[in-house]
Amino acid sequence: MELDLASEIRRRTEELINERDAVVMGQCLSAVGWVGGTVPELVNHPNIIELSMADIAGGGFAVGAALDDERPVIYIVRYQGFLWYNAISIVNYAAKSFELFGVPCPLIIRAIAMEGAIGPVAGNYHLSLLLRMPGVNVFAPMTKNEWNFALDFHFRDYKRPTVLGEHRLAFPFVGELENSYGKRGRVTILAIGSARLSAAKSFLMLKKEGVEVDLFHLFKLQPLVWPEGLLESISRTEKCLIVDSDYADWGPSENLGFKLSQVANCRIHVLGLQRKSAGFSAITDNVAPSPQQIVDAVKQSLT
Repeated sequence: MELDLASEIRRRTEELINERDAVVMGQCLSAVGWVGGTVPELVNHPNIIELSMADIAGGGFAVGAALDDERPVIYIVRYQGFLWYNAISIVNYAAKSFELFGVPCPLIIRAIAMEGAIGPVAGNYHLSLLLRMPGVNVFAPMTKNEWNFALDFHFRDYKRPTVLGEHRLAFPFVGELENSYGKRGRVTILAIGSARLSAAKSFLMLKKEGVEVDLFHLFKLQPLVWPEGLLESISRTEKCLIVDSDYADWGPSENLGFKLSQVANCRIHVLGLQRKSAGFSAITDNVAPSPQQIVDAVKQSLT
């Protein structure tokens, strides 16, 4: 039976603990399902370290532990909204340690986004906080192969911190999210984060209506690596819709749109979170674009 993403993360984590004496640190690791089933259930294991509920201290503990680069350190931020205060030590020390002092600080940060019903503080996707900082590797994996690629990249470099921007929505996901493009696409869609699941559904909806689009999935954010075939597709369609799980305004998607505009003569449209704080109810929440919203945006770009 093929493993889902959560099971693969748990398997690789336990492998690192057993083979490389890795340390896993974070708040409430053993509570409420062991972080969505991604942390191995090793009760009272010395390498599973439950941190206090202090808002800022945890990142400092993790950075300090990672300075001993002989053993991997995985720091789990249960809600990406908490990056606003968990990232202080990461960006101000871990990201600068090797560049300024020649001292590696290869911390692995798993920052997990929730999709709805989590409120204005813990909710939403905030990788833009880390992307603007030099010295940090940033990936947004949604599948097993992508998660493993990011982890393997980290150990090949092993000098700088690596952030894995995860989505709890992807934990039960089995399989891969494939790019789809050909000669008939009228619009190029580039999707990031949990919006990729919506984009995959919208691709099928548009196809059923006879609207041909090219779909690309982006997870290698820093260092940025464009999906194979993307630039060729955009040059042909001359229309690109970037669908993001982060805020559209002042977010990574606008920056990516600018970069694309430098290499391809095309119209760039951006679709992401609304510019509002998330509430807890369905009518006040702020989540990644739905498949129908993506379909509507594609059709609008064609007018």
